[in-house]
Amino acid sequence: MARKTRKYSKKASAKVGRAMKKRKAGTLKSGRSGRKVKSRKQAIAIGLSEARAAGAKVPKKRKAAKKRKAKR
Repeated sequence: MARKTRKYSKKASAKVGRAMKKRKAGTLKSGRSGRKVKSRKQAIAIGLSEARAAGAKVPKKRKAAKKRKAKR
């Protein structure tokens, strides 16, 4: 049986961890608006975004689900 490779690099998990600590301390701010981040999910997204920018191994962003046309 073949070994699975990591989906996210150690560098990525370190960036997410740093973002989570900043959120907990209340110093994590979102991009353009500069508002404080309170959401756990948003903190994770910021960490992964920073990891991507730093060139860490992170899967691509998920595409938004396509809206289905309403059947009549």
